[in-house]
Amino acid sequence: MSASLGRRALAEAVGSAALVAVVVGSGIQATELSRDVGVQLLANSLATVFGLGVLIVLFGPVSGAHFNPVVTLAAWYTGRREGDGLTARDVAAYVPAQVAGATAGAVLADAMFGEPLVRWSTHDRSANHLLLGEVVATAGLVLLIFGLARVGRAHAAPVAVASYIGAAYWFTSSTSFANPAVTIGRTFTDTFAGIAPGSVAPFIAAQMLGAVLGLALTAGVFGRRPAPARADAIALHGEPELTAPSHP
Repeated sequence: MSASLGRRALAEAVGSAALVAVVVGSGIQATELSRDVGVQLLANSLATVFGLGVLIVLFGPVSGAHFNPVVTLAAWYTGRREGDGLTARDVAAYVPAQVAGATAGAVLADAMFGEPLVRWSTHDRSANHLLLGEVVATAGLVLLIFGLARVGRAHAAPVAVASYIGAAYWFTSSTSFANPAVTIGRTFTDTFAGIAPGSVAPFIAAQMLGAVLGLALTAGVFGRRPAPARADAIALHGEPELTAPSHP
């Protein structure tokens, strides 16, 4: 990637903000239009699928469109082991940008719908079966992103990643947060998509465990990368020009 670290971090912040605004805003809109929880979840998941796909296409060429500390850390780890990828400096810029952007996105969504700008969520999500859902959701996401890179199909990431998240809304008990930054951002809204602050630490721990499992599965199924194509170019966008040295 040729963009400066500052521009890449800004892209991660703006993309993360837009993603959470989509998730939270569509959740608020859904609850205002229907009282059926199934319809609400359907609307929320569809908006997220379309929004995430567009954001990956838009910001992938700049930053890789991680929008997710788990993806960023996994890209740094695999790159360090395999001789290329993100630096610690990249990670130190990306992760705070993602968290700040996700928080801003939640506040923006609340503002657009006339909700209090900051109101801690009361939606408890601390049950063990929900944490298992987060492990599964995050492991699948990491396996998908890094598996696509192993088979030379990183260009399919915008459609594949968005489709996976849409499916995981329904097949995981947690509705697939699979993202520490998004998890933190969603504590700031006491609406459909919120999560109580007390549930955040267990959720993030489950996501990190899922990331480790996802990387282990990637190594077990696909082995090491046969070429120096950068692993982070996956969630990024997958274009060959994105594989230049630099930092899901």
